[in-house]
Amino acid sequence: MSGMLRVLCCVLISAGFLSAAQAQLSSEMASTQVSLVQQTAEKVPVIDAGAGPCSVELIVTGADGKPVYAATVKVHIAYGFGGMRKLDLEAGTNSDGAMKFTGLPTHVHRPPLEYWASKDEFVGVATYDPSAECQAKRGIKLEKAKAQETR
Repeated sequence: MSGMLRVLCCVLISAGFLSAAQAQLSSEMASTQVSLVQQTAEKVPVIDAGAGPCSVELIVTGADGKPVYAATVKVHIAYGFGGMRKLDLEAGTNSDGAMKFTGLPTHVHRPPLEYWASKDEFVGVATYDPSAECQAKRGIKLEKAKAQETR
């Protein structure tokens, strides 16, 4: 009887350890799946101007309202006394049509800043005044470029 009791105790103890190990393994697998999902979400490209505390996030969409991948966004920034300091920044959008400029100065020469986006024959513009709104989010809708008049 005592031999049977020992075997029964060993089985119960090992069953407890196995269920605890299985619970820990399933929680580790769940956290691994969550981190994989977070890694697959594409990061927003960020360009740091290093000239101040302001930032603007831009979302570029096509005429159909869908995000535009690999659109080029350009901005010319003149700041400082008399606009003596200048920055020309350029970045591309990710698959969500998003990108972000950080480190923008709070006071610029001749505000607002104009962010020009382009892809193939499509262009669009968004304006942003960092002195009025330091942290902003803007959308740019790309439309077919109008033909220049020939002279």
